[in-house]
Amino acid sequence: MLFSLNRSPAVSKPLAMLVAATLATGAFSAPASANPKLVVDVRSGQVFAHQEAFRKWYPASLTKLMTVYVTFKALKEGRLTLESPVVMSRKAVDQPASKMYLKPGATMSLDSALKILMVKSANDVAVGVAETVGGSTDQFVAMMNAEAARLGMSSSHFINPHGLPGKGQYTTARDLAVLAVQLRRQFPEYASYFALEGITTGAKDYPNYNMLIGRFEGADGMKTGFICASGFNQVSSATRGGRTLISVVLGSDSLAGRSDESADLLQAGFSGADKPGTALANLAPYGPDQDAVVDISAEICNPKAAKVRSEGRDDAGRMVLHSPYIREMTRPPAFSLADITNPAAPVETAAKAGNGQSGAGQILNVPLPIPRPTF
Repeated sequence: MLFSLNRSPAVSKPLAMLVAATLATGAFSAPASANPKLVVDVRSGQVFAHQEAFRKWYPASLTKLMTVYVTFKALKEGRLTLESPVVMSRKAVDQPASKMYLKPGATMSLDSALKILMVKSANDVAVGVAETVGGSTDQFVAMMNAEAARLGMSSSHFINPHGLPGKGQYTTARDLAVLAVQLRRQFPEYASYFALEGITTGAKDYPNYNMLIGRFEGADGMKTGFICASGFNQVSSATRGGRTLISVVLGSDSLAGRSDESADLLQAGFSGADKPGTALANLAPYGPDQDAVVDISAEICNPKAAKVRSEGRDDAGRMVLHSPYIREMTRPPAFSLADITNPAAPVETAAKAGNGQSGAGQILNVPLPIPRPTF
């Protein structure tokens, strides 16, 4: 188990009270530096709570939600299938961590690549998928931005398919909610990719970093992300009684913090789901400095913050969660297989073959990856 539970109300009660109050007003009352949050109903588009929803933020690996949106669209249009091979190019394998540490020419099915994106959040595989779907990374990024514009994500722009920071890579809580809602509405047949408890390559198991899956009532997705500039981000979904809610949390101070905030937001949304709210499409821009992209690196990646996060772990090194709505998983996570194979042909031949089938291979003995940052 990656975490332990602390039922002390001292941490979760203030957030719960703040969320409960906003269900009547539609907006949090919070300082400008507060991290963005939003809760929305997938079917109705009704927003139950929001805070700093139009602040431009680095999406980090939440970018991969747009990567899979473009990929799902290609699948639905019949341009690819889940069995289409993803061939790892030199450019793909040279991406910084988080990654699978594959060799050029390694292949996997698109199905396996999507599982790896959603659980391991591997940047090398993200580029491999982009090259498979778009023909090149640049073309795929152009597709990402075209889809963002078409969906009405008016304050979002992407420069890569994985979310590593750079000038021109930004989004907002409101835009991520728009994207998440459309993922659930347009591609229900692929919803299971967001709800995976973990994956295995046969050589190593990778549990999902979304601590709500299997631990929060009805949790069924979606994605986490972290870089110093953004803090700890999470888009979560949960379904109860035929109603699916999505929460967006940006800029939390820790993995445990984003889990607690997400659980408390969703629970408050379900508790107040019978109260009227603003339609997501009608949510008007607000807040200061809407053109500036917030960078919280100085707050997140410094020795003091690292010490605080370290003290937020128990004696076994597990993160301590405080939300009363997150329960312990009483069984091991279910790991879905993600096959990775070596093609018989050299990488140049495989790349020229496009979507042709690769030769027989064997499952790679994937080396132990460098862990994600825990500061």
